Amino acid sequence: MVKRIRSNPITFFFASVILTLLLLVGSITGVLTPVEHIIAFPLNFVSGIFNGVTLDGTQTLTDLSEIQSLRQRNADLEEALALFQAELVELREIASDYNRLADLLEYTRIASNQEFLAADVIGRDQSGFLRTIIINKGARDSLQVGMPVVTRQGLVGRIMDVSANASRVLLITDQSSAISARLQTSRAEGTVVGQLSGNLRMTFIPLSETIQEGDLVITSGLGGNFPPDIVIGQVTSRRQLEFELFQEAEVRSLNNFNTLEIVLVITNFEPVDISAFDADAENADAGN
Repeated sequence: MVKRIRSNPITFFFASVILTLLLLVGSITGVLTPVEHIIAFPLNFVSGIFNGVTLDGTQTLTDLSEIQSLRQRNADLEEALALFQAELVELREIASDYNRLADLLEYTRIASNQEFLAADVIGRDQSGFLRTIIINKGARDSLQVGMPVVTRQGLVGRIMDVSANASRVLLITDQSSAISARLQTSRAEGTVVGQLSGNLRMTFIPLSETIQEGDLVITSGLGGNFPPDIVIGQVTSRRQLEFELFQEAEVRSLNNFNTLEIVLVITNFEPVDISAFDADAENADAGN
């Protein structure tokens, strides 16, 4: 019977229409409601599974898209941060250079009787046997051996070697450095010498003189190696050994020799050689 209906298209069509109408009437009247519930339950279950999978897939794609967007944004922010950090470092260096140059300019204004040439520190030797720095100015800039080197904080040293475009400066903390000095308050005189430790010590201070902690130590000008009244450092302590004819003071330089970047060379000072007078005195003593 079914085969006959399928073989006859017209009959199959009318049969399908009649079946559809019967199902529609049964659904409207509620006759097929129990059957619909039975059939709908597994269909709803399967539909829910497919809906869940679809929602999860959509959410996953959305999350992947957002993660990719966040990664790109993070990369952009890191690049911008790197640029800002580079600019910040550059601005800090500019500000630091400005402050150092401003200090040096202020010092040159105060020391109006001296002529200066600014130089960059391009090398340093702070070993225990030699304490020197190298600056980027030399004979081409009219620098000569013996010229004092200073900063606003005080005396740095003096030029010991000169090449065409560089100079080596012997620091006041070197063991071979000896500077005629005086205490600013009492005007007591002595000699500031460098120590192996890199510190400074003022020796040969008369026992009758009063030494105060915090007193400034300045160059005296005696001996002709340095101009007078340049700050060497500050007294941190004093000591007097038993049976000694002089007292001593520990001195701290106001300069940090490990971080020097720009210095000033006093170009209009010419060291005075008084060794000839010492030789004359020795000859006179020998003659007597």
